[in-house]
Amino acid sequence: MLNRQHIDPGLYRDAMSRYAGHVQLVTTAMEGMRRGVTITAACSVSDNPASVLICLNNTNPKNEIFFRSGIFVLNTLGRTALADDARFGSARFETLVTGAPVLADALAAFDCRVTDIKEMPTHNVIFGEVAAVRFSEKHPALLYMNRDYHAL
Repeated sequence: MLNRQHIDPGLYRDAMSRYAGHVQLVTTAMEGMRRGVTITAACSVSDNPASVLICLNNTNPKNEIFFRSGIFVLNTLGRTALADDARFGSARFETLVTGAPVLADALAAFDCRVTDIKEMPTHNVIFGEVAAVRFSEKHPALLYMNRDYHAL
């Protein structure tokens, strides 16, 4: 059995703020509604079958659409996302295979079907099999570190 040690959540968040993470916009759609959330908690799981995972706060009722829709797109943001007024208010979206919104100027977009959801105390880990990908030419990436955005 695993011997668990309690870590203060505030200290944990402070330590994690030193971790440089890629900035992603995860999007979904269902019954005429769309939702997008900026996250850094996402990664590749496998290339065969191609799959990714995302972590979303499960205490925010607006995120419920992600847990019910069965689809999502993981959009990788570039430096140009910093200049967008109100972040994504004027962004242009398209679709690939699943019908979930794809950010038109994303550096990379992974259009996914949900294969599993693991419920954790504060977040749900959503696994998705990639149904389609699209990526652009290489442009500067957007990172989040020390509670601020940085271009790479």
